Amino acid sequence: MNHLKISDVRPFVPAKDFAASKDFYVSLGWTIEWADADLALMVNANHRFYLQRYYVKAWAENAMLHITVDDAQASYLQVNVLLGSGRFPGARVSPPKQEPYGALVTYVWDPAGVLLHFAQWAPA
Repeated sequence: MNHLKISDVRPFVPAKDFAASKDFYVSLGWTIEWADADLALMVNANHRFYLQRYYVKAWAENAMLHITVDDAQASYLQVNVLLGSGRFPGARVSPPKQEPYGALVTYVWDPAGVLLHFAQWAPA
């Protein structure tokens, strides 16, 4: 069997309010590499995902992205300040939590309800 030689994976993430979701992710440090009226390629370092103008509540509220960060506490503080601005109704953040699988995780729900796991791994 030939094995796939994958060089990139780009998940599609739903947006209830496309403009607000783009603004949310840009405010967290992503940039928009390319966009049209219905799709935006969001980039942070060498990591990408497609934000799309498409929303199904059940899908959005079950979608998750696991994102490795250097500091889960700093991520929590940054997002907490951003959400305190009131710019993103419906978005929320919880303080870092040590998970049994080894990561310290700050959970963030984007404006559409997509769950982001900002995970800090203990040094090996």
